[in-house]
Amino acid sequence: MTINKRDVLVESKKSTSLNPVITSIYTADPSAHVWNDGKIYIYASHDMDPARGCDLMDKYHVFSSQDMVNWLDEGEILSSDDVSWGRPEGGFMWAPDCAYKNGTYYFYYPHPSDSNWNDSWKIGVATSKKPASDFTDQGYIPGLGGFALIDPCVIVDEDDRAYMYYGGGSTCLGGELCEDMLSLKNGMTQMEGLEDFHEAAWVFKRKGLYYLTYADNLEDNNRMRYATSDNPLGPWTYRGIFLEPTGCSTTHGSVVEFKGQWYLFYHNQAISGEGNLRSVCIDYLEFNDDGTIKTVIQTKEGVSSIGAAPEVNPQLKVYAVGDCLVFGGSEIQMLESGQKVVSHLQTEGSYVLFNNIDGGEGGRASIELHYATSERLAKVNLCVNDKDYSLLNALSTGGEQEFSGRTNITVNLLPGAINTLKITGGHGEISLESIIVSPI
Repeated sequence: MTINKRDVLVESKKSTSLNPVITSIYTADPSAHVWNDGKIYIYASHDMDPARGCDLMDKYHVFSSQDMVNWLDEGEILSSDDVSWGRPEGGFMWAPDCAYKNGTYYFYYPHPSDSNWNDSWKIGVATSKKPASDFTDQGYIPGLGGFALIDPCVIVDEDDRAYMYYGGGSTCLGGELCEDMLSLKNGMTQMEGLEDFHEAAWVFKRKGLYYLTYADNLEDNNRMRYATSDNPLGPWTYRGIFLEPTGCSTTHGSVVEFKGQWYLFYHNQAISGEGNLRSVCIDYLEFNDDGTIKTVIQTKEGVSSIGAAPEVNPQLKVYAVGDCLVFGGSEIQMLESGQKVVSHLQTEGSYVLFNNIDGGEGGRASIELHYATSERLAKVNLCVNDKDYSLLNALSTGGEQEFSGRTNITVNLLPGAINTLKITGGHGEISLESIIVSPI
């Protein structure tokens, strides 16, 4: 098989972001931030597949973009296995946020500290000198804990003072952080003036006015409401609903300005049809002349490019079907075009094994599968060096020989050509053309 390396990436570029924007794995509760490197980042929770419920959420990933259309999975930055003080059974890594101050990135996340998860929530903090890798857990914020202590949000104001907000169970609290970003100055206080608050607090500032957005209590189909204030800790003036139900039983979003345009990041369940397997979406957010927010129009197209597309990675390596071994009912098939592909991956227990994958100097690398499927949603399980990366979605390409499908995830590889990738089927009809390995 002959594959032009430049064409590999050019083919996958989009004219708009599309919704959902992240399709390979299930992501929810997006917290978006623009840092000094000129990129925009999404810090999202991760709905593990197959779904067992919100208790299985784990393994936070970060995504970055320089144009709002092409998004890079930066890889996993923290899992419950990294939290020494956390719930022994793991899981329950719910909606996070990130802040930057004095050269350090602070990743805030809610996690229970006991098997009795609902009454033992704490706000953990991990730190790094980089926005999307090398995070180390620093423990949890002292003095906080208990029922529904979820959905942290942190804003660093123009005067360099930082404020934290969180809340669930119809209670929203806010307070100022100390200079260390790991403790509170004077504790947390109730945010007054909010109407029908449920969870998912998010605070941003525009033209000197603070906005607090949140999910309401509409049964099984939350909406997003907001309030405004001249003070970061209120009191707040309720302003109304700006996002109608997305078709998902939960809603959670963030608002950010990037290159002069405002956006709303949120999630729906358009891919899976299941409320425990959600996907991040992006649409435009606009303001009226008086500063109120216009109702966000939910679209399938998403948003348009707002910058240069990413450069083609010259380090990418193409591994074709001839490089793999097949097992359990899968087989290498020759198409009429002369193309070789792996077929019958839908058979239970079938799998493909790629040995001697080159990890370069080691570290993060994007693994992209090129495939064809006529099903609306097929899936494959990916293991790298015996580490299970859960199921990857393979959306329909429109035909069994239409090899335009792309699904990817960023993993950690060992240095040198010693890595092993195992791709297991049994989750819908799918044929595999090749894999692309791109060191980050």
